[in-house]
Amino acid sequence: MPPRRRPAARPARNEAAQLADQLQQAGYTKRDIARIIDRDPSLVSQFYTKNKGAAFVTALREVLAAVQTGGITDLPELAAIASRHITRRTTASGARARVRGKAVLITPTGSGSGRVGAQAIASGSARLRPLIAEAARRGLRLAFTVRLAKTAYLHPSGSRSDSPGIRRDVIQRADHTEERSYGSAQTGGFDAADFARRVNAASGDVTAAVHQWLVETGRIHPDAHITHLEIRTWRPR
Repeated sequence: MPPRRRPAARPARNEAAQLADQLQQAGYTKRDIARIIDRDPSLVSQFYTKNKGAAFVTALREVLAAVQTGGITDLPELAAIASRHITRRTTASGARARVRGKAVLITPTGSGSGRVGAQAIASGSARLRPLIAEAARRGLRLAFTVRLAKTAYLHPSGSRSDSPGIRRDVIQRADHTEERSYGSAQTGGFDAADFARRVNAASGDVTAAVHQWLVETGRIHPDAHITHLEIRTWRPR
């Protein structure tokens, strides 16, 4: 009878993963931890799968101490604590490394836009927050387009009870999802400052802020899931 193989020993988790475990035991999700360190949730997963996270150990220690001994639970406050202990990595020459990301630009005329898909939606569409904040600072108007399953909407496409009202603001997709646009230059759009306040109230989660508006105004089911989101800005006349 051949000898039985012993299961391979599970590699010990690095310190970043151990600290993330303790934060999860305290009630925070990986998504929350990603917001606290201002990174994508995929990086937190890589603490476990790719042994990453060494650069965030000090920040995570301070955050954990703030939770356990200071009784601090607010995500923006924890993020502020973490930011004091996170430094950008350097290149081989010693220069600060550039962070890859999609630039969000608003032209001098106030025209700007940003669009995110499923992966960014899962992390709260964080890359759209600077666009909304800058639009609010400049006193701009904004509109947005959302994409959800057709069954997620409460009103049929083109319904006057819904914001589009006309078919040209509705795009039906082959995967049984539908894009609908809310606000435009013709209708006046929305106050960017109001949406910036909504985003701040949602701890910086743009997806949650838009979802809440759609639910509050009776346009989608509460359990609906946004799969794509686009924000557009302009200067009011």
